[in-house]
Amino acid sequence: MNIDSIKNGFVLDHIKPEKGMEIYCLLGLDGVDGMVALIRNAASRRMGRKDIIKVDAENLNIDLSVLGYIDPEMTVNVIKDGELVKKYHPELPEQITDVVKCKNPRCITSTEQELKHIFKLTDRETRTYRCVYCESKAKNQ
Repeated sequence: MNIDSIKNGFVLDHIKPEKGMEIYCLLGLDGVDGMVALIRNAASRRMGRKDIIKVDAENLNIDLSVLGYIDPEMTVNVIKDGELVKKYHPELPEQITDVVKCKNPRCITSTEQELKHIFKLTDRETRTYRCVYCESKAKNQ
């Protein structure tokens, strides 16, 4: 398999196996005007198997902060003019919006369909997020 190098964009590496497609959908990568490669179940010395996402596009307007909620162990590589300019592990965001849905049937989001599902980080150590409307706990990733 041959996938070209990236000139401007990012590479999400060391994604837990089977999480690549979820991240692809969550970031809305199907709407990117550029090259996007999703590699599933690639061999990895460190992890055994991993997923990788490569995005090469000029004007990206993608919020990568949600990645910390999905998989804080992944590596984000930012590429500019064919050079690696930044490499980091995403941190847990203080708030996530429309990433998970509140499962509480009494929550206002279950009756008011247009409301966004907003969860705030309440415990960094246990990676606990709670609904801002009803305080229900979100399922951990």
